[in-house]
Amino acid sequence: MKFEQYNLAPEIKESLAAMGFKRPTDIQFKAIPSILKGDDVMAIAQTGTGKTAAFAIPILHKLLQQEQRSRRPRFGVKCLVMVPTRELAIQIAEVFQSIAERTDLVVLALVGGVDQGPQVKMLEKGVDILIATPGRMFDQLHQGNLDLSGVQTLVLDEADHMLDLGFIKDIKDVIKHIPRQHQTLFFSATLNKDIKDLAYSVVNNPIRIQISPKDPVSKNVTHAVAYVGMDDKRFFLERLVKEFPESKILVFVRTKVRAERVVAAMDRVGIQAVAMHGGKEQDDRLKVMADFKAGNPKVLVTTDVNARGIDIPNVDYVVNYDLPDVPENYVHRVGRTGRGVQKGQAVSFCSEEEKPLLAEIQKFLGKEITEMKINKDDYRETISFSEDIPNDNWQLLIDQHNKEMEALKKKKKKKK
Repeated sequence: MKFEQYNLAPEIKESLAAMGFKRPTDIQFKAIPSILKGDDVMAIAQTGTGKTAAFAIPILHKLLQQEQRSRRPRFGVKCLVMVPTRELAIQIAEVFQSIAERTDLVVLALVGGVDQGPQVKMLEKGVDILIATPGRMFDQLHQGNLDLSGVQTLVLDEADHMLDLGFIKDIKDVIKHIPRQHQTLFFSATLNKDIKDLAYSVVNNPIRIQISPKDPVSKNVTHAVAYVGMDDKRFFLERLVKEFPESKILVFVRTKVRAERVVAAMDRVGIQAVAMHGGKEQDDRLKVMADFKAGNPKVLVTTDVNARGIDIPNVDYVVNYDLPDVPENYVHRVGRTGRGVQKGQAVSFCSEEEKPLLAEIQKFLGKEITEMKINKDDYRETISFSEDIPNDNWQLLIDQHNKEMEALKKKKKKKK
């Protein structure tokens, strides 16, 4: 079934066509009819399945069907979407705005880390769809700049991540500020007892939808792991970037400090890269994301702040420079590539001390990740390939060369 066959507002159909949306994904096909009917929905779907549009399309259609929709109460909101991170809030707002481009509906991303002035001005006029992180939302609520008494639809997106970040109290508190009669849409990438308990505490007799293929990662992604010493990872990243200069590469590290160090290491060898992590100001994070999406620079080094739900087009490689501590985060990380019909590559650098993490990841995936065989000559070649070879590595190469020459001399003497 194509979108043009759905009973949707013409303005939405036109926007979907302009965006290249022809047929719904599995989650969209199953969720849209139930949301249009007004049912509560509990949906479990992996990253990259199109779940944002699965709730954005029917919500926008329902708002367009309301009479006198342009009348917005001061500081009022009709649909509230709660998300765990600023980046996700901004991305979801962009999806809503794209689909609503031919309408007069007002969409606002309410996030911290930026001047609240412009946000408050928009809230004062009232908005149709508010996508918010809990911190800034409750801040505006307590300042009297936000009225949730008119909320008709509550969306909890990436609910499992919100739970991980300790937002369960915020989720329960927001229920106290919205009308008892409202529609709740609950979206999560994973389902365990805690998630299930949370879901059933906020939804009412929901339609349950689960899109969970046997392989939790897109079939469009090819996986490989290379066994690399912790101190040698930068050489292998350098070689990958230089061998594929036109590729867009997203590099995941474990900490903010590591992110900055990897960027500095790339800078020393003439590779332009930028760091993205929670320690940067929000304006800087937005600029970095916008630049990387536009393809300049080609390399973005980030912590797991960008592992969940962020849609960055045309990422060719995801590099796990550091393996994630949580196996599920491997799925979220590599889900940044191979999106839609595009192919993607996931390459993981595994040091000796990270082998237990790799074992946990493979257990979670239910299969082994293909090893990239690197013999000693290839390994030495990669280090010698670098423009940033420290003295100790040169010494290792010299020592190795001397050993090989000594062995060769001994063989010649035996032949004589």
